[in-house]
Amino acid sequence: MIAGIRRCGIRAPQRATVASRAGFVQPLPTMKIPEILLIETVHQPGSLARVLQVIADAGLAIEHLTALRRDQGRTLWEITLEMDEEADRSLYERIAALPIARFVGKSDRVFNRHRGGKISTVASLPINTRQVLRDVYTPGVARVCLAIQKDPRAAREYTALARTVAIITNGTAVLGLGNIGALAGLPVMEGKAALFAELVGINGVPILITETDPARVVQTVLAIEASFGAIQLEDFAAPECFEIEQALRQHLAKPVMHDDQHGTAVVALAALKNAARYSGHDLASSTIGQIGLGAAGTGIARLLRACGVKHLLGTDRNPAAVARLESLGGEGTTLEGLMQRADVVIATTGVKGLIRPQWVRPGQVILALSNPDPEIEPLVAREQGAAFAADGKGINNLLAYPGLFKGALEADARAFSDAMLMAAADTIAALARGDELVPDPLDRTVHEAVTAAVRAAAGEATVAAG
Repeated sequence: MIAGIRRCGIRAPQRATVASRAGFVQPLPTMKIPEILLIETVHQPGSLARVLQVIADAGLAIEHLTALRRDQGRTLWEITLEMDEEADRSLYERIAALPIARFVGKSDRVFNRHRGGKISTVASLPINTRQVLRDVYTPGVARVCLAIQKDPRAAREYTALARTVAIITNGTAVLGLGNIGALAGLPVMEGKAALFAELVGINGVPILITETDPARVVQTVLAIEASFGAIQLEDFAAPECFEIEQALRQHLAKPVMHDDQHGTAVVALAALKNAARYSGHDLASSTIGQIGLGAAGTGIARLLRACGVKHLLGTDRNPAAVARLESLGGEGTTLEGLMQRADVVIATTGVKGLIRPQWVRPGQVILALSNPDPEIEPLVAREQGAAFAADGKGINNLLAYPGLFKGALEADARAFSDAMLMAAADTIAALARGDELVPDPLDRTVHEAVTAAVRAAAGEATVAAG
């Protein structure tokens, strides 16, 4: 733990609604989406290298490369590229013009992995005899129904309630795509449900709400909440997300969390702790600047204040966002003013190149966390004298939310507390290896450790309150 601070990746900050969510206006950016090419090359030295050189000359990054098959002296390659709508598609023709290569087409790998959905409901025990059928359904189930009617707490033992999370969205801020609607956001919700099941063994149920009015969203969730042990809000746009989460927390005696705020904040805090340790900064006595005060930025600022950061600056072109920061005890300022005063800078605006190189001060720590393009490239920041600089690649809130929810459910917590969020951040930071900011999000032992830490923190809070 960093000296002087109490127990205190990141989700990719949103790009398509920069003006409303982060306040820094620029032309609507395009999102880089993987494009998967199928290229056949002659099986001889240098043939693949020539294809890769064409891709490099086009200024494109290769995300993944694999050989699918080799047959009769030719190899079929699957090459995954990061391409946005403005990328030059004449690349395909230039590859096909090579005497050692043939452009076969595009792979449906991504669509194939989504085909039919990514989740399913399965029985937790074999239903293979009539007696089992009579026990789990009619008439035996009536006894359990009556037991729950008599004591509602029995539902935690005799149903899946205590290991089921509602993953709710209205699709107003999906990834970097913006307000694309709830139905278009369903693949994201299914993905989160699949990760809940895969990483921590709990059920996630996607719930799509077509309402955008905060009061109606709250009413809808309250009408269905009895089916779930916890509520995860996902991809709700700011500022409505703040009102929705606050109202649900007030009405429900179960864990409710807007992941874009708090899951992001937990992983960002973990990364920040390691960045500060590598650079020799003491967070408690440092001046920390948060650029962009949308859902992610506000969540980070709030958690930093909760864990003892005294000097917190923030900037956003939306006055209401700055007012929210000031209500937390932070200080609003200009972008240039923040860069002049902050020892540690965190940026979550979605605006590529927002931080000018000449603004970087020697010794600063800079986490430019927007994906796919950061506010300043880490190499540029370090060349300008930053003690440490990193972008948001690999800083993923997947590290936080599975363990947060499982730990809360296992502790029978009535709400997420700051102590639970800080325990998760501490654990994630401690499990990073070498010079990593955060550990591998697919490492199950990380999620087990986060679950245990959150469960313990929830239990401590319950004892203190009782």
